[in-house]
Formats: sequence, structure tokens, C-alpha cells
Amino acid sequence: MIYLDTSGALAHLLAEDRFPPDHLWNESLISSRLLEYEIWTRIHARELARSHGDHVRALVARVALIELASPVLVRALEPFPTPVRTLHALHLASIEFLRAHAQSVTLATYDDRLTRAATSLGIPLFPL
Repeated sequence: MIYLDTSGALAHLLAEDRFPPDHLWNESLISSRLLEYEIWTRIHARELARSHGDHVRALVARVALIELASPVLVRALEPFPTPVRTLHALHLASIEFLRAHAQSVTLATYDDRLTRAATSLGIPLFPL
């Protein structure tokens, strides 16, 4: 399964210079519930809810969301091999939660800091 982080989702929604390949959307996608909040925050900040709201809802519906349950939050409190921001820690802890439950997870991200942290944890990357 592919763990979609916010940078990939926003690149798709906002048609940025780089955006995920079409075949990504044929994969089994998963993310933290955090994805939904991060996307809507950016959409509202850019005042795009009216023009992009339906697309946001469709994308979020396409992704299986895992809740920020206690084991994920506890892991996010622990150190990571490289310095991480709070939201990165929550995404990485979500991936580690899935991996601890025998799920094979590949990360799809454009975020360089998240990429470095994921690589240091041995999380494979989906080529975007």
C-alpha cells in the first residue's frame, strides 16, 4: 500500500509544477487522518474551497485514513533518527504503526525532510 502524504495530495489538487503520476491513483492509498486536516487548511488559506472542495472530498474519500490513535501518538513522542517537525512525526508514527501490524507501506511524498526521515527509518519511497 502507498502512504500518501500531504505534499503529494496538494500537488495533485493544485496542479503544481510536479504532481503524482496517474498510476498512483490506481494503488491502494492510505494516510493519517491528519491528511484531511492539512489539505483543508491549505485549501481554505488559499480561498479555494468553492473551486476545489469537490476535488478535495473525492481525494480524501479515495484514501483510507487511519486515526491518530494512542499508539501512534505515543510513538510520535519518541525521537526519530533525524530531526523532524511535529506533523512529520505524526505521519512517520502512522507509517510505523502500519508496519508494526505487518503492512507493507511505501511513502509517496515530495517533502525532502520527510523523505530523509523516512529513509533513515528504512521506509521505502514511491517514485513521484
